[in-house]
Amino acid sequence: MATEFKDYYAILGVSREATDDEIKQAFRKLARRYHPDVAKDKPSAEEKFKEINEANEVLGDPAKRKKYDELGARWAAEEAGAAAGEGSRGFGGADFADAGRGPEFQFSGTGFSDFFEQFFGGAGFAAGAASFASTPGARTGPHRGLDVEGDILVTLAEVMHGTVRPISLRTRDPQTGASETHAFSVRIPPGAEEGRRIRVPGKGEPGTDGGAAGDLYLRVKYAAHPDLRVRGADLYQEVELAPWDAVLGASVVVSSLDGPVKVRILPGTQAGRHLRVRGLGLPKSRSGGRGDLYVVVGIDVPHNPTAAERAAWEKLREVARSTRGNGDERPHGQAQTT
Repeated sequence: MATEFKDYYAILGVSREATDDEIKQAFRKLARRYHPDVAKDKPSAEEKFKEINEANEVLGDPAKRKKYDELGARWAAEEAGAAAGEGSRGFGGADFADAGRGPEFQFSGTGFSDFFEQFFGGAGFAAGAASFASTPGARTGPHRGLDVEGDILVTLAEVMHGTVRPISLRTRDPQTGASETHAFSVRIPPGAEEGRRIRVPGKGEPGTDGGAAGDLYLRVKYAAHPDLRVRGADLYQEVELAPWDAVLGASVVVSSLDGPVKVRILPGTQAGRHLRVRGLGLPKSRSGGRGDLYVVVGIDVPHNPTAAERAAWEKLREVARSTRGNGDERPHGQAQTT
């Protein structure tokens, strides 16, 4: 089962020397463009959204990015060797069976490509299981197959409402080379927590000598959202206010899983303040109800004011000094202890 190399840098449109901030900005820009909730062509947008999420999953993680960069260099060398007729089998021939543990498993429909599944997804046999049938001198008789684990990428909208995902699992016996594909559906319940293992009975390694098949466990992994961060059942969104809006108060529109929401900013709102909108978080699968949405306030300070803007700020400073007096002035770089 050959595997196609994925160029995650090209997918995000960044160079291989891109900083973490550049990768984050590129992901957010593309994610907002292809998010299924806003895109007109939803089927193609969903595939693109999964692709850029996968790229961000790898390049946004320093350990995975290092592994990916090393893998890319080796992959290029393998392809060059094959082109030169050196007989290299290439990384496309690599599989989960290299350790001699049993058949190869490849998923489809989990939201991850075959490339990611093979090198970053952690798909494989569940820890703690043992295959007595492959052990010399082991007792005979029926033996249950090993459990298999993998990841399934779900969007926050799917976590919000729940969904049923079609999955296919292709296996290849390393001894005979025979392959077989199993198609089934997996239900993602509303409020499924990240890391939750969803059990699919009988879809793991086949048993031996009439033994039952093992089970498949799919770990829920949240697709990154361009605007929302998750903590438990609560959602967090950052909003950048203009200084005058923070001082005078304003109304801002923020994203939520229920659609746009207008939030009132009170006069004198400070940077770092959390404004809570009750009941607009994720469902709570165990206790019922929903979490909350928190709007985290930041102040967007103008970096390059025009001459007119600078004059207005200087005038404001003069007014503030005359009104409050100069007692609060401190030399540049001196922090105020609180």
